[in-house]
Amino acid sequence: MKRVMQAPLFKALFGSRGNTVVTLLMVALFALLLPGLVRWMFGHAVWEAANRAACRLADDGACWAFIRARFALFFYGTYPEGERWRVHAGLALLVVVGTGTLFSHRRRGAWLLALMTVVPVADAVLLAGGMFGLAAVPTERWGGLMLNLVISFVALGGAMPIGIALAFGRRSTWPVIRYGSIGLIEFWRGVPLLTVLFMGLVLLPLFLPNGVNVDNLVRALVVMTIFTGAYMAECVRGGLQGVERGQSEAALALGMHTTQVQLLVVLPQALRLAIPGIINIAVDLFKDTSLVSIVGLFDLMGVVGQSLKDPAWTGLASEGYVFAAIVFFFACLVISLGGSVLERHFSAVPRAGKS
Repeated sequence: MKRVMQAPLFKALFGSRGNTVVTLLMVALFALLLPGLVRWMFGHAVWEAANRAACRLADDGACWAFIRARFALFFYGTYPEGERWRVHAGLALLVVVGTGTLFSHRRRGAWLLALMTVVPVADAVLLAGGMFGLAAVPTERWGGLMLNLVISFVALGGAMPIGIALAFGRRSTWPVIRYGSIGLIEFWRGVPLLTVLFMGLVLLPLFLPNGVNVDNLVRALVVMTIFTGAYMAECVRGGLQGVERGQSEAALALGMHTTQVQLLVVLPQALRLAIPGIINIAVDLFKDTSLVSIVGLFDLMGVVGQSLKDPAWTGLASEGYVFAAIVFFFACLVISLGGSVLERHFSAVPRAGKS
């Protein structure tokens, strides 16, 4: 019993009178709400029905038949049914290479290089088609969760080099580079994402030559990449400031050039320190992809909203948004777990200069 009372979890929940009161209040709240939620989600839920009217035979339960009827639309959008194997192949490639990057111990660099170069090119060819005998699929037909994954992966991959460049630029001794980097970072961090999405959609065509048009998805990708890059810059800069000055001084004493010191000694240690912040940015980015539905791209949230306008399924907003929330939760959980694996791996690597 004494060991239990000394456990960190027990202390966090019952370590003081205030913690005890809050814990008991939360237990009472869960006891009050949880039975009704379980009854609505599972006990009285309807899993098979032709429409909303058939679902309402049980008014106090969820109509998951709506999710079943629209399941493919939620994940693929209007991507042609006969071509969805290409989505599966692209996702499988991403999972395999991503898993290799996380868990490989000897060739992690090669896996990471493949993740940043081979996977984007291969997935772009698979999804867009138009070559190697694959039928072309316009981006207007991309949608659902597939679109969330595409935007997140491309924006995060593009934001990393932008963020690193801006972080070094902000620390530059050249005033033009330094203040230029500061201006870009503060501008993109100070403007709401929704505003810059509208700017990319409405204002960008005004600066293009007549007859030149840019796809809406490309506009969203460019805007979200730069926007995320500004936040990534501050995350990387924090990592750079966390690297001990003696590391660079020792490398310079060994005869390394300043550029080599920054890229080969300082940057790897800074990225290791910045992993928690980078994962946080990745989670936020994935959730922010739901905003693209406002500019005419139908991601998971957009498809849910459009499905609710179907006369056969009107009035089922609770089921649609609960389903979307569950999908987003598990996707963000996977990202967080991947970050935890990276943290554990790099925390096992001793810092330079220490035995």
